[in-house]
Amino acid sequence: MASLVVLVVPVGPPIGLLVADGVILGLALIDALLALDPATIRIQRRLPSAVTIGAGGAEVAWVVHNPTARRANVAVADSLAPSLRAGARRFRVHLPPRASVTTRTRIDPSRRGRFEPTEIVVRVDGRLGLGARQRRRQQPGVMSVLPAFRSRAEAELRIERARRMDVGLRSAKGRGGGTEFDALREYTVDDESRRMDWAATARANKPVVRTYRAERNQQVIVLLDNGRLMAGQVDGVPRIELAMDAVMMLTAVASRLGDRCGLVAFDREVRAVVPPAQGTAQLGRVIQAMYDLEPRLVESDYLGAFATTLARFRRRAMLVLVTELSEEAVSETLIPALPLLLAHHLVVVASVADPDVVRWSRATPAEPSGAYRTAAAVSALQHRDHTASRLRGLGATVVDAPPGALSSQLAETYLQVKATGRL
Repeated sequence: MASLVVLVVPVGPPIGLLVADGVILGLALIDALLALDPATIRIQRRLPSAVTIGAGGAEVAWVVHNPTARRANVAVADSLAPSLRAGARRFRVHLPPRASVTTRTRIDPSRRGRFEPTEIVVRVDGRLGLGARQRRRQQPGVMSVLPAFRSRAEAELRIERARRMDVGLRSAKGRGGGTEFDALREYTVDDESRRMDWAATARANKPVVRTYRAERNQQVIVLLDNGRLMAGQVDGVPRIELAMDAVMMLTAVASRLGDRCGLVAFDREVRAVVPPAQGTAQLGRVIQAMYDLEPRLVESDYLGAFATTLARFRRRAMLVLVTELSEEAVSETLIPALPLLLAHHLVVVASVADPDVVRWSRATPAEPSGAYRTAAAVSALQHRDHTASRLRGLGATVVDAPPGALSSQLAETYLQVKATGRL
């Protein structure tokens, strides 16, 4: 519903003030009534379909069209979320008759997720500038803000290194570097005699050895915990954000090295499933499945997530659980459910360690409160080490690394598994 906006400016000395105010009020009311109806002004908002945090931002544009034969001074206010950090959410344009004006602004989002701006407020000034007509209108739009892939450069380096090793530029081939037959080649002094292919040697009348490479088309599935423990912050960043970076790095490395990588995100229930696949497009599918996840303040159902994973993906796989090594949660819910996976799969449990706790445990307290904090930090680290030891005792591989190192250590664990043929 349109509304009138009237500007009242008191003028003149006390004598005749009421008369002057009445005249101005009347002019302003007439000016507002004669202004163009904001409903006649057409506005199109142009949003990017997706923006990645930290990738330089993007541009939002508004196309404002005046279909009438009158000039119009138009003010527009959009309902863009503050976390999009738009350069401007309000602007004014002067529209000639039957003309369009395009206004642009930059956005640099600070928070990932799905954004759906809906409302735009349009105000059209009267000819005298004393009054205006204003209307709210629904202008729905959708934009995805994707998480930052902070370890992208390091992922590329690890992919390149693994590929160089696979083609023999390093000494991985022929010396335990893989289990899948690759090719035959002439024997060199560095080759092991157990790699000799005697049938090929007899045919070629010279020593020939078999070369091997790490097996491809293996299956890697990441189980991302989205429960309450992942809402805690480490170095001012929620654990879920650090976990997502590790998931993206592992997906990029595994899917581009010929293995099939997938995702299961869960808390009390399974929130997203990405079937295992290989190739460069798989990373985009995983990001699309994760970008709008927000940690639920509930206990995660490990048993339910494991059962869903095993029911959907029966082939032997490397299952990577990204969670928090909380002694209570691990003891009560994870350890009872873990044998379900360990019976037929290689299991890796990955977690983000808090460097503040390590620093507090090593501090020399100068006051009682500092002593209490140091004691609490030492106790927390002991419980964490004990939890990791229990998981290793069951047969799981544990990767517990600080922010900035979890992604690389998890990728290195995957590459070691491939190099030793454990998968």
